[in-house]
Amino acid sequence: MQLVLYSKPGCHLCEGLQEKLEQISAIDLEIRDITTRDDWFQAYQYEIPVLFLVKEAQTSSLLALPRPSPRATVRQLEQMLQKYGQADP
Repeated sequence: MQLVLYSKPGCHLCEGLQEKLEQISAIDLEIRDITTRDDWFQAYQYEIPVLFLVKEAQTSSLLALPRPSPRATVRQLEQMLQKYGQADP
């Protein structure tokens, strides 16, 4: 399962989510720093952390996932990802 996390340096919510996601062995996590591209910054500056599931790697088709609670456990994140990873496109 491939995920994209939009983040920025100093974002504690982003860092916490990234730390939990990195504990899940079944995912390939790409971190995108919104400060490196103006279009990402404009889109997500007030929304980060923003998490997407890569539905089709060849076409870069992304599915926006709901933002998990900062209190969510690693197990709860795994359950959420399983739910969305098995959904039809």
